Amino acid sequence: MSNPSFDIVVFGATSFVGQILSQYLFDQYGASGIRWAMAGRSQQKLEQLRSQLGEAAAEIPLLIADAADDAALAELCKQTQVVISTVGPYALYGESMIRACCDSGTDYCDLTGEAQWIKRMQDRYEEKAKETGARIVHSCGFDSIPSDLGVHFLQQHAQAKFNSHCNNILMRVKQLTGTASGGTIASVINLTKEAVADKKIRKEMANPYSCCPADHGFTVRQNHVGVSYDNEYNSWVAPFIMAAINTRIVHRSNALSGSAYGIDFMYEEAVIKGDGEKGEKRAKKAASDARKFMTLVAFAPTRWILERFILPKPGEGPTPEEQLNGSYDLRFMGTSPQGEKIEVKVTGDRDPGYGSTAKMLGQAACSIAFDIDQDTAGGFWTPATLLGDRLIERLKSDAGLTFDVIG
Repeated sequence: MSNPSFDIVVFGATSFVGQILSQYLFDQYGASGIRWAMAGRSQQKLEQLRSQLGEAAAEIPLLIADAADDAALAELCKQTQVVISTVGPYALYGESMIRACCDSGTDYCDLTGEAQWIKRMQDRYEEKAKETGARIVHSCGFDSIPSDLGVHFLQQHAQAKFNSHCNNILMRVKQLTGTASGGTIASVINLTKEAVADKKIRKEMANPYSCCPADHGFTVRQNHVGVSYDNEYNSWVAPFIMAAINTRIVHRSNALSGSAYGIDFMYEEAVIKGDGEKGEKRAKKAASDARKFMTLVAFAPTRWILERFILPKPGEGPTPEEQLNGSYDLRFMGTSPQGEKIEVKVTGDRDPGYGSTAKMLGQAACSIAFDIDQDTAGGFWTPATLLGDRLIERLKSDAGLTFDVIG
């Protein structure tokens, strides 16, 4: 594209996270600090959102496009350098925009945590993206920027300190405060439905390298994290629900960077639950609760009850106060092949899934639009491999994240 009208278009601006993202972009850049527009299928809802932003938002352009209208999506893509898509569950509603961006050479980012859908999109559209120059970057929210860039940050400092990468990294969730939205729940439910119905997807979800290029060459068996005692952190740990997507993005970053983390790279994520008997009980309860939830979701009758009466609906989620009061603290312990150790910390100042995710997603799009060499090849990238240090600096200055070496 020689001269698009917009730097960024938010597609799905009236969705739950789309509204938070639009508010963030307006607070950060106003109506004219960057060239951006809000897009969705309902003119009325877009006008309501623009009105909510305040009088100064009156100049923000509104674009009408439905995920089911290929012609409208193609027209939208002609008008922008980058599309941010918040239209989920992506496995149900996201493919048409990926196809439109890859056909037109338009850059794209989203906040999906749906690994099976990412693999499907790579298989179907990566060659087209390489041909047209479209840079596609999935998982630019809490899934999986803190994990992907946390590992990238640790490896950069390991190289400076040890002149070596770390081939073993443990990520531990020390603290996390936040609640899930109906959109996140809908994505989990859809993935479970797909896995129950399709043996191929179940096999895919057991493969930690499922999002890596076919020629990745990795064969080391990754740890399956259950309830266990972590001697590095002197604490019992429990499985982390986001590990399923985060680990895959980190391994893809390793593959795309020419195995810079090592062909034998080991990476795992877990939640710290404390030392002693109380810590063990908390870890076991967390693991048990997760198993019960997934079992209930897997069966149609109990899934219907959960969706109908208990779980938040799409469009529902944490209140503005809950978003503001949320936060997270992630620790990364790296060990080099020579046994040297380094520890880094990544923190965020808002609810991880929404308040912080919106800021990360907005800055990822800005980094794609303004930071990278426009001759950079098209294809399916990761946040670390396409944006790396430049995005880290944006997140530190404008998105409330910290990245620090602490040991």
